[in-house]
Amino acid sequence: MSKLQAKDLEQYGIKDAVKINYNSSYDELAADEKSKNECTFTDNNTAMVDTGIFTGRSPKDKYFVEQEPSCEHINWGKVNQPVSKEIYEELFKVTTDQLSGKELYVVDAFTGASKSSRKAIRFITEIAWQAHFIENMFIVPTNEELENFEPDFVLYNACKATNPSYEEQNLNSDVYVVFNIEENRAIIGGTWYGGEIKKGIFTMMNYWLPLEGKLSMHCSANVGKDNDVCLFFGLSGTGKTTLSTDPNRALIGDDEHGWDDEGVFNFEGGCYAKVIDLDKDSEPEIYNAIKPGALLENVVADEAGHVDYSDKSKTENTRVSYPIDHIENHEPTMSGGHPKNIIFLSADAFGVLPPVSKLTKEQAMYYFLSGYTAKVAGTERGITEPVATFSACFGEAFLPLRPTFYAKLLGEKIDKHDVNVYLVNTGWTGGPYGVGKRMSIKDTRACINGILNGSINDADFETLEVFDLQVPTALEGVADNAVLMPKNTWKDKEAYSQSLKELAGMFIENFKRYNESGSEFDYSLAGPQL
Repeated sequence: MSKLQAKDLEQYGIKDAVKINYNSSYDELAADEKSKNECTFTDNNTAMVDTGIFTGRSPKDKYFVEQEPSCEHINWGKVNQPVSKEIYEELFKVTTDQLSGKELYVVDAFTGASKSSRKAIRFITEIAWQAHFIENMFIVPTNEELENFEPDFVLYNACKATNPSYEEQNLNSDVYVVFNIEENRAIIGGTWYGGEIKKGIFTMMNYWLPLEGKLSMHCSANVGKDNDVCLFFGLSGTGKTTLSTDPNRALIGDDEHGWDDEGVFNFEGGCYAKVIDLDKDSEPEIYNAIKPGALLENVVADEAGHVDYSDKSKTENTRVSYPIDHIENHEPTMSGGHPKNIIFLSADAFGVLPPVSKLTKEQAMYYFLSGYTAKVAGTERGITEPVATFSACFGEAFLPLRPTFYAKLLGEKIDKHDVNVYLVNTGWTGGPYGVGKRMSIKDTRACINGILNGSINDADFETLEVFDLQVPTALEGVADNAVLMPKNTWKDKEAYSQSLKELAGMFIENFKRYNESGSEFDYSLAGPQL
C-alpha cells in the first residue's frame, strides 16, 4: 500500500500536515477514537459518537458552484442552490486553512461495486470517527488497488470550521456543503453529521451516472437463489429496509444503487440503519450487526455501556453504520443482474391504496415521478392528521438533475429488460390513520412473496376506480382476501369514495409540475382521473 506524504496534500491546498493516517485499520481508528475522546464504547465494544447539534443533514446549506458546463444540467431550485465561484473560493480557503497544520485522516475508497461504473473518491478529515464512518459506508480498495489509486473526486470534511461571512455572502448559515463539479471537489464545514458525507457522494453519483446513460437509484435491492433481482423504492417509514431484508434472499444493499449494462450494483460497502426503538426480535439482522467495527450515532447508554434504543433524548434519528459483511445473508459482490421485479412502497395513511397492484410501464413512470407516501401524527411537530408527501423518484433531496431525466432512463430499462413493476401500500386499511389500522406485516409479506415467486401473475384482477390500478382478487398467504380491495375494509363506503377522490386530487395537483415544465413526455393520463 502506498503511503501519502504531507507534500502529497499540497495539490489539494492543504499545507504542513503534521501526520497522515492513510486508510487506517479499524483497530487503529478505535485506538484513536479512545485516546482522543471522540467515542465511548458499548458493553460489546462498539464505538458510539455524538455528532453535536447536527443529528441529521442540513439541506438548506447545500450548494453547487454555478459554472459551465454543469449549470446546464443541474435542476436549480430549493434542492440544488447556486453559489458563485468567488464564494466557493472563499469557503475553500476556510476549509483548507482548517485542515492545514493538523493530523489528518485520508481514506481512499470506491463508490459503486460495478468496476465499469465505480468512482474513486479521496476523503480528507481530521476526525478519526469520520474515517471510520467512511470505511464502513464505502468500498475499501484492496492493497493492490491502493497502489495505483487515482481519485476521480476529493471530499474535504472540515467540520470544525464555520463560515464567518455567510450573512454578507447571502447564504443560509455558517454551515456549508458545496459541490464544485468542474474541479471534482466537495467541501463540508460546520456540521459533524456523518450522513452528510454519505449523501454528498450519492448526490454526485446521481449527477455522473445518468449523464453516462446509467440509472442511479434511491432503493434497496436483494437477489433470490435463481438470481432474480428485486428493487424496493420507498421513502422513510415505508418498510424499504425491513422488506428487503429477507432470510430467503441475499441483500445486495439497503439504500443506494446503480443500474448499468451489466445489471444492478450497490454504491456502498455498508449499511446506515436507523436504530430508534431497535428490537433484537423484530430486526435481528441489524441488532446483530452492532458489534466491533460498527459505529453508533447519538444513542444513549448507561455507565456500563448498555444502550437504551428507545431513548430519543438526543434525536429520533439515532443510527448505526456497519460494513455489509456484518449482515450474514448478503451478496458478496454487492451486485446482481437486471431486475425481474421493481416494488414502489407507499405508506398510505389515508387508507385508500390497495396493499398491492400491478402497474403498466406508463403507470410505473407516473408513480416513480410522484414518489408518494404519507406522514402521520407524531412523525413531525405540528402534524395531527395524515399529510401527503411527494418526493420525485423516491429521493428528490439527492437529485441534481431534473426528475424526468431519471424517469426516462427507468422507462427505457423497464422496456429493455421486461421488468414487472408493482405498487405496494404498507400503510392503513379499514379507514385512514386514527380510524383504520396499519396493514399487517404478514399480509404485506404475502404480497411481496406473491410478486417474488410469480404467483401474483396467476391471480384474477379487478380495477380500482379513479386510479385505474389492477388489483389481485386473491393471494396465497393473505389472511382475508377482502383486504386486497380497500373499499371492502371500510364500514363507511361513501367516506372511502370521498377519500379516494381527495387523494387522487393530491396526486393530480402534485403532477402538474411535470406538465408545466415542458417535459418531453407526459404520463399524467397514467395517474388517477377525476
